[in-house]
Amino acid sequence: MDRRAAKELVHILGWLERVGDISQRGKDAYIADELLQEAGDSLMMKLGEAANRLSRLGILAPDGVEWALAVANRNFIIHQYDEINRDLTWLTLSRDLPGWRASLEPLFAEAAKAIEAAAD
Repeated sequence: MDRRAAKELVHILGWLERVGDISQRGKDAYIADELLQEAGDSLMMKLGEAANRLSRLGILAPDGVEWALAVANRNFIIHQYDEINRDLTWLTLSRDLPGWRASLEPLFAEAAKAIEAAAD
């Protein structure tokens, strides 16, 4: 695996862990806390940008992950920030993105090996 792709995947893993931290707090906490909302937006934007980079590097998304939807979500958050529906962003954070972690696990393992090999 290309080192750039491996680094993107390592970032994605960390961001998905933070998504889990947000979703563990529950929907009521998310809806009531603008900082949690902004944190969720930031994570979704980063995930979308990483998805775009991985797509350009030729890394195919596994079942359960769609790079194009992540990129579209990123673009919406950036350009239509005044139209964000918090119920929908909550669903993305609490339901859609946790599934990514399991789907991407083989790529995360491959990325870790590639980074380890590059360090040798």
